[in-house]
Amino acid sequence: MSIDFYVLNFYSPIFVDQLKRGRKTATIRLGDKSRKYRRGQVVWITVGFRHSPREKIFAAVIDDVEVKKLEDLSPRDIQHDNPEFRRLEDTVQFLEQIYTRSISMDDTVTVIRFSQIVERPSTQFGNGEPPFPN
Repeated sequence: MSIDFYVLNFYSPIFVDQLKRGRKTATIRLGDKSRKYRRGQVVWITVGFRHSPREKIFAAVIDDVEVKKLEDLSPRDIQHDNPEFRRLEDTVQFLEQIYTRSISMDDTVTVIRFSQIVERPSTQFGNGEPPFPN
């Protein structure tokens, strides 16, 4: 039996703080990514450049995958992708930088929403005892 690991990677280290603080809870990717990412899927959130070491920030669960035209992005989609952005034009410029090509309002994008999986140490119950005695 093989286990497939999936990754949502971010190229820019500016996202590390936003991710760790829970301010970035979505990503907007060019094209239809609905066959690659599915609701309920567990992924690693990483930061790093292609063909370079990447830093694992945390594990996450995919909450929603929505495919739409770029022009149909909501202000909520934009803000969850980048809390610093307020306008669709900001997102378009950013996507053009990432994908190094012109992007039109008619292009298809995928909004992938995710939530961090928080791992608690087993001693969270105070006395170091397991939560359920034998």
